[in-house]
Amino acid sequence: MSAKSDGVGSETAPVFDTWDSFLKSGIRDYYTARGKSEKGRFIALVMASGQGMGLAKDAVTGEGGVKRAAIGAGAVVALRVGLGYALSGPLGILLTGLGAASLIAYFVKNQKDISTKIGRYRQLISDTHGRFDDIQSGYRGNRYDVKERNLMVDGLQRRFVSDCDNI
Repeated sequence: MSAKSDGVGSETAPVFDTWDSFLKSGIRDYYTARGKSEKGRFIALVMASGQGMGLAKDAVTGEGGVKRAAIGAGAVVALRVGLGYALSGPLGILLTGLGAASLIAYFVKNQKDISTKIGRYRQLISDTHGRFDDIQSGYRGNRYDVKERNLMVDGLQRRFVSDCDNI
């Protein structure tokens, strides 16, 4: 099992079996809560975690992801054909240049902020990974039952998301 079960404190299954599933879920929770308004922090968190490709893959292959990808691909093809006629020539070149310049300006503007946060996010991820492993080893060593383990992992994830704001 690599995702959340039906509920916190479930008696039947662990909330997360692996560190990767825990971390991906924590990053998704942070994005849902604050990632859209804190783009620099979110980018630094994803870069520090090394989960960028995994998160992108999960977004496409997850619940409804294949359907969304198919609809998106169809829309892109239709848009491309339509815009190909409308934006050929100098207008297309101008809009492409403006889009690229805007993207570069965002990263340049926030590069210092993003790069200073990456190290702190790496430390937070490392500390949280250690705590997650401690909980897992306690569960495997029969010191905790499933319900206790799930409560501890859920609390650890909430703290991880909260700590992401303090960096």
